[in-house]
Amino acid sequence: MKKLINIVFVLTAFVQLSAQKIIHQEIFSPKMNKKIKTVIITPNLQPNTRYPSVYILHGFSGNPDRIIKQDIPDLVKKAQQLKTIYVLPDGNYSSWYVDSPVVKDSQYQTFIGKELVEFIDKNYPVKAEKKFRGILGWSMGGYGAINIGVTYNKTFGIVGSSCGALDFNSFGEGYQKYMVNKVLGPLESINPNFLTDNKIKLMASADQQYIFDCGTEDTQMITMNRNFHKKLTEMKIQHLYTESLGGHVPEYWSRSLSEQLSLFDRFFKQ
Repeated sequence: MKKLINIVFVLTAFVQLSAQKIIHQEIFSPKMNKKIKTVIITPNLQPNTRYPSVYILHGFSGNPDRIIKQDIPDLVKKAQQLKTIYVLPDGNYSSWYVDSPVVKDSQYQTFIGKELVEFIDKNYPVKAEKKFRGILGWSMGGYGAINIGVTYNKTFGIVGSSCGALDFNSFGEGYQKYMVNKVLGPLESINPNFLTDNKIKLMASADQQYIFDCGTEDTQMITMNRNFHKKLTEMKIQHLYTESLGGHVPEYWSRSLSEQLSLFDRFFKQ
């Protein structure tokens, strides 16, 4: 009898575990006329239940598979714990998640902020209201999350950035090293709408929550994050900004992003 109970317990646990999914999907972008590799992570889905969703943008040279394996290694576990659906689009190595005025088939702002959201809302059991949808990222993805999240402020209720590249004007050699010029053209002729500082006025009336963090040893990003925090404070825009030990390395953002996802969960439950 005891052996039978143990078998039933194991089978039950297996059924529950197998219901959580990591889905690799190619999603068509009408604006770019191509398919974008995307990973969707679901918790153990229950009948007649809808879930919050978070769009997660990787950094320069990253990809969705690396997010799961290296950048946020507890992400699959977190999807189950927090009962949230995570959407991980491929940022094409160095797209900077913008609608490029230079490269016709690099229109990732529209894809993620509009086309991908519409696809997920239609095909997955997510809560479609703004207050149950968030976007975050790190480094290039931190910039992308702010650029897309604030632009589509009627779509996303909470926006997060970890060690984000928030100021192209102070990026120095990084502007070319990280191929920003390939999608936005020369810095001296950049459209001001692509500068994060240009989003601040809109943030003041966007009715969103904002979370930022950066490592104190992140010599490339710390100053621009401190400056952005200062400007938001001067404009009296509510936000959470934190610093902790760490550089521009996976060990830092693995921890910080996991913490941000827990804060996103608190926002969804308000």
